[in-house]
Amino acid sequence: MIKPERVGDDLPRLLLVDDDETFCGVLSEALGRRGFDVVAALEVEGALALAERYTPEYAVVDLRLGDRSGLELVRRLHELDENTRIVVLTGYASIATAVEAIKLGATHYLTKPADADEVLAALHRDAGDPGTPAAERPLSVQRLEWEHLQRVLLDHDHNISAAARALRMHRRTLQRKLRRPPPA
Repeated sequence: MIKPERVGDDLPRLLLVDDDETFCGVLSEALGRRGFDVVAALEVEGALALAERYTPEYAVVDLRLGDRSGLELVRRLHELDENTRIVVLTGYASIATAVEAIKLGATHYLTKPADADEVLAALHRDAGDPGTPAAERPLSVQRLEWEHLQRVLLDHDHNISAAARALRMHRRTLQRKLRRPPPA
C-alpha cells in the first residue's frame, strides 16, 4: 500500500465525487484511514464548490454523476489546478471516455469495482506500463457497437438527440441502448 506524502501535520486533501452515496461513504472512510483528508460530493456543483474552497491535491471522480458526465468535472478540476492528480472511476468504461479523461487532465482511469488500494496506486502512478498485455480476443460486436455509441455521444457533448441524428437512429432507440450496461 502506498501512503500519501504528508506536509507537516497536514494531510493531503482528496476530493471524492460519486453519486452512489453508500460507495462514496465507504471509499471516503477507507481513503481517510490511508492518510487523506477526504471531502466528498455526490454531484458536479457540490464538487466544484468543494474544489474551489479546499483546492484538493487529489481527486477521484465517477464518470457518471446522475445525468451529468464526470468528464466535465475533470476538465474543471484541471483548470482550477493543473497539478491535481485525478483518477476517473467508472462502471461504464469505454475506450472513448478513457482517452477523453486523460486528454482532459486525469492521471488514471479505473473500472469499478476498484478498492481503496487500487485507487491509491492509480493516484500515485506517473507512467504507463509497457508490459500491459494486449487482449487475447478482439472485442465482441456488441462491445464494438457500445464503444461506437459512446464515441459518437462524446463527439456530440452528450446530446442524445444530436448523437441519434448522427447515427441515423431514433432518439429513443439510442436511449434504450445507452441504458444497458456495457457488454463484456
